[in-house]
Amino acid sequence: MTTSRRDVMALGGGFVAALAGGMPAMAVGGIAEAAPIGRAERMARLGRAQALMRANGMAALLVEAGSSLNYFTGVKWWRSERLTAAVLPADGELCVFTPGFEEPSIREMLVVPGDVKVWQEDENPAALVADWLKSHKLAGGVIGIEDTVRFFAIDGLQKALPGVRIVNGAAIVNGCRMIKTPAEIALMQRASDITIAAYRAMSSKVEPGMGTADVYALMAAAVTRLGGDTPSGGVQINEGSALPHGSREPQFVRAGSVVLMDCGCTVDGYHADISRTFVFGEATRAQRTMWDEVHRGQEIALAAAKVGAAAGTVDDAVRVYYEKLGYGPGYRTPGLPHRTGHGIGLDVHEPVNLVHGETTKLAPGMCFSNEPGLYRPGSYGVRLEDCFYMTASGPRWFSVPPPSIDNPFG
Repeated sequence: MTTSRRDVMALGGGFVAALAGGMPAMAVGGIAEAAPIGRAERMARLGRAQALMRANGMAALLVEAGSSLNYFTGVKWWRSERLTAAVLPADGELCVFTPGFEEPSIREMLVVPGDVKVWQEDENPAALVADWLKSHKLAGGVIGIEDTVRFFAIDGLQKALPGVRIVNGAAIVNGCRMIKTPAEIALMQRASDITIAAYRAMSSKVEPGMGTADVYALMAAAVTRLGGDTPSGGVQINEGSALPHGSREPQFVRAGSVVLMDCGCTVDGYHADISRTFVFGEATRAQRTMWDEVHRGQEIALAAAKVGAAAGTVDDAVRVYYEKLGYGPGYRTPGLPHRTGHGIGLDVHEPVNLVHGETTKLAPGMCFSNEPGLYRPGSYGVRLEDCFYMTASGPRWFSVPPPSIDNPFG
């Protein structure tokens, strides 16, 4: 689906102002274009992070290569045994630390003001970070660490800077990344639209005898053809569909097969994550019943996603319904053994989750998957997954769930 005018208005003044020049241009097939994240937005992110650091008494934040480094700096880099990381001070410009031979690439990608410091193969990168902190009079302050930073980087910093005060920097990173801006939502909408279009394009090409890799290849090719980046996901067939993330046992399409597809793509790094389940041929009454129960679970989850509600209450609402049907209890199977949903953005799974006990309050700009599947081990499973974003007036779908098992791609 494309963003409707009603959805735009529901996001409030910020979204309206962002789209004041008119609705996004439409590409072939009705998939809305979306602009990459620009320098001004990254600067605003840094400003927000620095305000949160000051409010939380932190002098600086260490972020390793990965989605958060990309989020704040535009540097899209992978993790290896060679440390590439950035230090964001509570005041002033950031600094990226990287191997000497990578400096030209890092400088080419860095889109915000900042320095680049290099270490050579025979040098200790943690010592370089420690020296920079000391030279900027930050070493005596509290240093936040993004919570995905690997141990060797933290251990190295502690050894290079004895007595350094280190805390979890999740409050800073999540405080920025959990709330998506209109530009981020537009990118996720495009990724979602491409994924849905790809499902529809490949659905008629599934044939008897195909295995999981064959079906996924159809989907990946359609995603690429439609302009999506990094096609991802997998396919489970027959008894494999009863295992949420599949089985290593070979499974092939035959008459009556349940085929569970969990696929997506990215646009400028932002993810779509959509699952569809269909029956090849004629569905049995039991298959139809489970499909309808999952569909109803999605509706209940969306209705429970209210601004100000604890994220865990969405999961709880679905489980109350499923337990009345005889599933569970709780996370037991037959039933729903995984959370109802997860946060999504630059990472396909990111905070916060729609899971029992999660107390984070839902707020406008948060984005989630909605995937309350049901699984009967040894038989089959059904999962329908669509993502939504929170607005001031409630949740809005990125992709609309399909209407029935007879029309499983909408």
